[in-house]
Amino acid sequence: MALPLSIIRPDTSGEPVVWPITSETSTGFAPAVLHVIPPVAWAGAAAASSTGSKRKAFFIPTVCAGLAEPQLERLVAPTMTAHKTGDPTTLNRLYGRASGHKLRKSQQELVDKVLPQIEVPAEGEITAKRLFGEDRPLHFEIGFGSGEHLAYRADLLPDHGFIGCEPFINGVATALAHVRDRHLANVRLWKGDALDVLRRVPDGALSFIYLLHPDPWPKARHAKRRMVNDGPVDLFASKLKPNGEFRLATDDPTYLTWALMVMQRHGHQFEWLAAKPKDFLEPSGGWIETRYGAKSRREGRRPYYLRYRRKG
Repeated sequence: MALPLSIIRPDTSGEPVVWPITSETSTGFAPAVLHVIPPVAWAGAAAASSTGSKRKAFFIPTVCAGLAEPQLERLVAPTMTAHKTGDPTTLNRLYGRASGHKLRKSQQELVDKVLPQIEVPAEGEITAKRLFGEDRPLHFEIGFGSGEHLAYRADLLPDHGFIGCEPFINGVATALAHVRDRHLANVRLWKGDALDVLRRVPDGALSFIYLLHPDPWPKARHAKRRMVNDGPVDLFASKLKPNGEFRLATDDPTYLTWALMVMQRHGHQFEWLAAKPKDFLEPSGGWIETRYGAKSRREGRRPYYLRYRRKG
């Protein structure tokens, strides 16, 4: 029998809530549980814990012949390689392409003339006052792609400041066109490693951090390259204000499962803002679906949208 696809998470009382994923919403879904709950007795099966009820554990719902209800079994996922050493904060290098097709003349002019005017300084502390001449809420996007989301949010919130980082020159050129066409004075860009800039932001200075459709690095041996890892998440936590928000989007089931596992380990720093399935199956207010997200749906993959609040 096929494995049922569900997300299990505790409600406000600590009891587990099962969110079934229907055939309509499960396209591209990994056949594994996607959140972690305290060990509990549920559906006729007790999940024992040697260290008490506060211990966290992975579970996966299964259906067995002759059983009327699902059983909870401990999920063993050796391919997740959760304890490999290293992550983007310690590897100190970028992977993937830095450029694609040759820039058109108009794009190259944007890179040569506009980028220097709005580029994040290469050295020193990165503050709203330094970038925009005044204190204002700061947003930070890691890997902005073509800059659609960054430009939309900056246009929506003109009194906020936006920092976007992207190593791919073609994406930077496209983002620069958005900045020019929308006359966005509240955007600063960095062509290169986002972590180089993020480290220079004062602790507690950011209102939002965005990580939308990052490279999933699906092979287990490349897990340490994933941006959602313990080192980067600790860095996110330090840079966000209390009640600041970390937003993650992915259409890759391996990355989704991995991200939920990592974020669960950081439950002391972040609260997952999902009260119902719609909260992660559809983008929330102020969060547009990019061309990449639309392409995912056309190709039969479902994007997932995760929001985490920095605990105060």
